[in-house]
Amino acid sequence: METMAYKKNPQAAEPALTRTALSSVPDDGLATHGARLIELRKVSKTYPGAGGGFTALNRVDLEFSAGEYVAIVGKSGSGKSTLLNMLTGIDHPSNGTVVINGVDVHTLDESALASWRGKSIGIVFQFFQLIPTLTILENLLLAMDFVKVIPKNERQHRAERLLEQVGIVQHGHKLPSALSGGEQQRAAIARALANDPPIVVADEPTGNLDSQTTEVIQNLFKQLADAGKTVIVVTHDKIASARFDRVVTLKDGVVESDQKRATEEQGALP
Repeated sequence: METMAYKKNPQAAEPALTRTALSSVPDDGLATHGARLIELRKVSKTYPGAGGGFTALNRVDLEFSAGEYVAIVGKSGSGKSTLLNMLTGIDHPSNGTVVINGVDVHTLDESALASWRGKSIGIVFQFFQLIPTLTILENLLLAMDFVKVIPKNERQHRAERLLEQVGIVQHGHKLPSALSGGEQQRAAIARALANDPPIVVADEPTGNLDSQTTEVIQNLFKQLADAGKTVIVVTHDKIASARFDRVVTLKDGVVESDQKRATEEQGALP
């Protein structure tokens, strides 16, 4: 079991996530911090239509490393959400390959894909997608029960600890409807971390939140990346993208730019 640890974050006044607490990835060959973890090669996605189809992605080449904090930006229809669907295996490319930690994701059958996704990727949605008839704690436990990576006798404690680390342990026995939008998004982040995946992806996770709550969520994601997770966030907010270590801009299904923010802090990441 990991050791609980906190440090004070002066920006958000929230308990900060730590490497010890949140990045104890099992010893199964996962990439170490800074190593290449995700490769997209010539990935295209065309949706059929009466006018000959719509190409959402066009021969996209991208790589992401362990511990990166990446924003995917672009106008509506640029291919952002389609790119996330390729990374998570929710949708399949028309052409090209997506290799994550050595696994050619789209060669897996549906059963193997569901198992791989549950172990490898935590997904945070804009509208939370919490099961409304289950308590917040039960939402986390269900995620662990499905994947069975965390030993059964440790799941309750892990769920409570994750909720404490995102600042909502006091709401664990409430239904999602009893929580504010920001609290539900924190619960969704805790659920995404339930099985300790090396990758966290988020699709417009702060699109419906106020600026103060957005700040808290962005701080949580940054702390996850600092703790060794690869965090990839789709956002329409170019101002917010300045917080990220890297910004990939899509336009009409192609990579228009791919910029890394070179700072001393980034260079010092463990």
